[in-house]
Amino acid sequence: MIRRLALALLVVSTAACGSAAAAGSQPAPTTLTVFAAASLQPAFDRIGQQLKSQENLTTTFSYAGTQTLTAQLQQGAPADVFASADTAHMTTVQNAGLVAGSPRVFAHNRLEIAVEHGNPKGIHGLSDLSRSGLVVVLADPSVPAGKYAAQALAAAHVTVRPASLEPQVTGVLSKVALGEADAGIVYVSDIVTSGKVDGVTIPDDQNVIAEYPIAALSSAQNPAGAQAFITYVLSAAGQGVFKAAGLQGA
Repeated sequence: MIRRLALALLVVSTAACGSAAAAGSQPAPTTLTVFAAASLQPAFDRIGQQLKSQENLTTTFSYAGTQTLTAQLQQGAPADVFASADTAHMTTVQNAGLVAGSPRVFAHNRLEIAVEHGNPKGIHGLSDLSRSGLVVVLADPSVPAGKYAAQALAAAHVTVRPASLEPQVTGVLSKVALGEADAGIVYVSDIVTSGKVDGVTIPDDQNVIAEYPIAALSSAQNPAGAQAFITYVLSAAGQGVFKAAGLQGA
């Protein structure tokens, strides 16, 4: 009887140890969710590919207007990393207690006028956007690109009556590319990566420099992966991706 009891205890003990070992050997998460401003899609998609091949880290991106992503995070949407197209929305998320650590600015962008290939309307600057009969689209002022566009137009003392206000900058780009608008104000990176429109330079005294901050989120399911993503974004390799996409480095 005693021998049978001892044997039973040994089996239970061994099973418990095996379960603990199995639990301890579970691999770290290899997936990551990143909320990112729509203008970052070409560059971030490329970085996601590089991280997959180099570190076996699979990244799921949610791209939208920064104001939309901010609202989703405030409502409890799950994500590991947030990359904003301005510091104001990042501050909103940080003040809500949703950011782990301190945000880092990782890239800058400039504005440019998007026009159809060949610039058939002869648009050469912001002042042309006020011409009668010209169809102009802008991002909504709640979107960083829309806010920046309003600042640029004010600096140029130009009043524009847009045909539409888009919820994200990619909507502006799309309407110009499809011929639904004659012009729109987007980022330089949108022009560089699209290939579907031409760009008209906005001079420095009328332009706005956008700052892109990034941060891990306090509710991150994969904090190690979040840090790995941010580290890569700030690395020389990551900065090279942004420069190739028309953004300026940190």
